[in-house]
This record gives sequence, C-alpha cells and structure tokens, in this order.
Amino acid sequence: MTKKILHLASCSKFIPPFIKTVKEEFNFEVHEFLLTSGGEESDLINEKNVEIFSGKTLYSKMNYYIQVILKMHQADKIILHGLFNFKLVQILFFTPWLLKKCYWIMWGGDLYSYKLNASNWRWKIEEFFRRPVIKNIGHLVTYIEGDLQLARKWYGAKGKYHECFMYNSNLYKEHSSPKLKANTINIQVGNSADPTNNHIEVLKKLEPHKDKDICIYAPLSYGSKAYAETIISEGKRLFGSKFKPLTKSMPFDDYLTFLGSIDIAIFNHKRQQAMGNTITLLGLGKIVYLRSDTTQWQFFKDKGITIRDVEQLNTLESQNLNENISKIKTYFSQGNYLKQLESLFN
Repeated sequence: MTKKILHLASCSKFIPPFIKTVKEEFNFEVHEFLLTSGGEESDLINEKNVEIFSGKTLYSKMNYYIQVILKMHQADKIILHGLFNFKLVQILFFTPWLLKKCYWIMWGGDLYSYKLNASNWRWKIEEFFRRPVIKNIGHLVTYIEGDLQLARKWYGAKGKYHECFMYNSNLYKEHSSPKLKANTINIQVGNSADPTNNHIEVLKKLEPHKDKDICIYAPLSYGSKAYAETIISEGKRLFGSKFKPLTKSMPFDDYLTFLGSIDIAIFNHKRQQAMGNTITLLGLGKIVYLRSDTTQWQFFKDKGITIRDVEQLNTLESQNLNENISKIKTYFSQGNYLKQLESLFN
C-alpha cells in the first residue's frame, strides 16, 4: 500500500526546487504540500497537491491550520521542513500521538534557538512547548551528526536518525568561471544580512590587509536591512572601494558564477549555517574559513575535507584546493541525494 506523505513548509527558496525534484524522481501523487508564504511562490509548479496559503487574512490563517490538523491525521508520514512555526509546535504539543510519524528536517536556526534566544520570557514560553515535541518527535533528518547530538543533548530527542542533504542547494555543483580581476584576491564575507554572520569581527581581522590587492564581497540581499546598512557603512570606512556589498538577489546561475570568482570565503557563524554556500565553494576548490567550535567544522573534518579556522586568519593567499573537489563531488552527489530521499519516503 502506498504511503501518503504530507509536507509542511514555508515557501522559501529551498522548497520549489525540492518539490520539482520530488515530482521528477518519485511518485508525486502520494505527496501533498501545504505551504505558507515565504517569498518564492512564483517559482512553484502548478499542481493540485501543492497548496499555498497567503496568511494575509484571519480566514486564510484559520483555514491553513484546520487543513494542517486534518491532513496530519490522514497522512502516513509528516515531513516538517524546519520547526520555526510556533503555532504548528503548539498543535503538535496538544496532539502528541502524531509525533511518531513526524520527520523533522533540521534547518539549524530551529535547533539553535535553544541557545541564541535563551533567557527572555518569550523563549521560555516557546521552549515549554518545543521541548516535549522535539523530545518525542519520531524522526530526525539531517546530514550533520553534530546537530543530531545537540538535539539529543539539549532536548533529550529520542527520534530515529535519517541522513539526508535535504535540499538541492547542498549538492555538488560543477562550474568554472574567470576571476573578476586577474591579480586581485577576492574574499567573500558571510552569506546574508543576518547578525549571526558576525561580519564586523571578520572585517577587523582583514583590516591589516587593506593595502593589498584585495576585494571584499558581502552578500547582504536578505536579512536585516538595518544590519546590512551597518555592515556597508563599516566596510566602506575600513576598505573604501575595495568593499563591495551585494544588496540585490541574483539568479542562481549568476550567483554560482560569483562564487566561482571567489578565492577565499569566511563564514564566522557561531552555529551551523551557510552550508549551501560552503559546500559549493569547497566543491569549486576554494579556501573556506569556519569557526572551529561549530558542528559543520567537525563534519568537514570527519569527511577529510580541508577547511581553515577563522581564528587563524593571518595571511591571505589564493590557492586551489583540488583535493576537496573530488570529496565534495563524491559525497554531495545527486545520486546519493536521491537514495537518501527514497529511504526517507519509503
């Protein structure tokens, strides 16, 4: 008997490509997607089992949660694309019998809110509901075992582990492109206008190199506009025209070309984040700096992939790490991804 699989997600940039993959590679009829608005609705395929709720009116919000409750009870599997929706967490809190068939795709921010938002009253209320939900959720989906261990440590999570890359953005991408300027060392700092990028700390580390032939790019097209303005102001003050903020979203192919032009990428996040960027850059043979106290640092080390520590950012060099390319290509392959999804769906 074919299992009925319900997907609950916000329509972020990761979801339309994921739905497209499910349609092209699997029995699409058994999948149903209930989505809330996330800014990427225009990229969705038009199918009867893909439904988007705008959430702009009280009726739309109520209709969405009524449909969620009904369809969760009807489904054989419930795949939660992130655990950010507090109302959904509350529904699961009051319907614990559903948890055994829930698969939590761990995004990062939904896990690390345990530490990042700690101590305020709202956090305490949300954790009151989140803790038993995460503890008793039936299945935990990630490919970073460090995040899995944190879920078990912080919440006592008992669910079964499923290794999965989750989204197409985490796959190896083969691409080659010329440098933007032949003699310049092109440096990428961060991946968004989110304060968790800790841009200022990196810019201060790069300041001693400001007289060298460098160009610093900071993708700031999404996140906090106020924070982006702060970073732009500080970047221009320290580096002048050598600091180039990227404030507009790029088509995927253009962004891939941009990544191909980068020599060094520095991700100063204190938690697992920017994995799509990191995987792509490593797969292009680029030098990538990460914090050594993060779960992604240990993940890449375990895979034998060469990465560098942000705390040891002393000299700047342009070097192709070709040994990383084959390792990324082998592990983060489309074939491996489809096997993982097949295991998840069956």
